[in-house]
Amino acid sequence: MSIDLHTHSSASDGTDSPAALVAAAAAAGLDVVALTDHDTTAGWSTAAEARPAGLVVVPGMELSCRWFPADEPPMSVHLLAYLFDPEHPGLAAERARLRTERLTRGERIATNLAGAGYPVVWGEIVERSGGGVVGRPHIALALVEAGVVESVDHAFATLLSHRSPHYVTKADTDVLDGIRLVRAAGGVPVFAHGLATSRGRVVGDAAIRAMAEAGLLGLEVDHPDHTPEQRAHLRELADELGLIRTGSSDYHGTNKTTAIAACTTEPDQYAAIVTAGTGCAPFAD
Repeated sequence: MSIDLHTHSSASDGTDSPAALVAAAAAAGLDVVALTDHDTTAGWSTAAEARPAGLVVVPGMELSCRWFPADEPPMSVHLLAYLFDPEHPGLAAERARLRTERLTRGERIATNLAGAGYPVVWGEIVERSGGGVVGRPHIALALVEAGVVESVDHAFATLLSHRSPHYVTKADTDVLDGIRLVRAAGGVPVFAHGLATSRGRVVGDAAIRAMAEAGLLGLEVDHPDHTPEQRAHLRELADELGLIRTGSSDYHGTNKTTAIAACTTEPDQYAAIVTAGTGCAPFAD
């Protein structure tokens, strides 16, 4: 089996529609793909309806979170959530709050950039998003199209970086609270790209142990932004803590260069996720 448990569609910051994404998954030879858009389940129904025969689609989400170290500023972290009940009141309310927070932050960043003379118009960015969860990737694409930066990655490394004077923070979910919410909704929480130092500051092993104590069930080990050494360390830590190990591409369509199925999950680890998830079931034949 070939299994990719982290992909994004145009329901958040990917470029493929949910229907195009599941078609791409099947064309790449995947047996299982998880749709994990940021803070939304909006693509689930379309992905289920468009699912090619023989492809299993795992409904999921990537929750925007924060880790709060005792002696450092808060750190942005992401929590993958699989097979949760989308109608669970607490998790549904938090998803809605995060989407509003993301939208408000995006508008403030766009306003800052426009005020500094960059050719971005927030209303046009929202209109071109097609109704998905609008955020920094959409601003990055507008900067690319205006010729200001070379690529989405270049935008994130410069004008949209947390070091940029135009950057605005947003009030993400405390990751420990997020883990508890996902578990309460019958879902399977997995810590995403936890050692991706290329993205900025990362939490240490003590933080991951605290997450495990709060109910974390898995670690994303094989990810394009993890070095071989980081993967080996996370694999060892997952085994030590009794956590599920996942692998995935973090596919975003043309917004990133990584191909779907670039990294994959072992079948027995996927089976453990399906066993642990009680909020909903995979979309399958």
